[in-house]
Amino acid sequence: MGEEGDRVAPRLARGCRAFARMVDGAVVSYGWLSPGREWVGELALYLEPAPGEAYVWNCLTLEAHRRRGHYRRVLEGIVSVARSEGLRRLWIGSVDVPAEKADVDAGFERVLRFDVSRDGTTRTLSVSAAPGADEAIVHVARQRLGLRGWTDTGPVVARIH
Repeated sequence: MGEEGDRVAPRLARGCRAFARMVDGAVVSYGWLSPGREWVGELALYLEPAPGEAYVWNCLTLEAHRRRGHYRRVLEGIVSVARSEGLRRLWIGSVDVPAEKADVDAGFERVLRFDVSRDGTTRTLSVSAAPGADEAIVHVARQRLGLRGWTDTGPVVARIH
């Protein structure tokens, strides 16, 4: 995990699991699965899966191995294991177009759309339902992120720092 190597032991200790794709004996892509509350750094929010749910996060493919399907295979492995263990819902967030395609191909549906902007030292987070998203799932996603009171009656903005 390169610079994040010191984070492995604490993650494992709190129940997270790592999944990796190996090529010629070396890790080229990895991702984490967590059944517990995790910090979503890009949004500066916590995601808290309910019992029977988990969060797929911190997925990375080493630059020299990108665009070869490694992330897709890691994700498919995570989904397969999670389903075989009876997890009924998985959450994931993507900020990269190729990753979003792999997410959809693995069965994930877009639920919320986040836009983060910066004005000096203030970051602004706007949240809206993804086009065509099931309203019941949108509601659940907002609960898992602590956004219970947010609506789509216009731009919904929260100041975060």
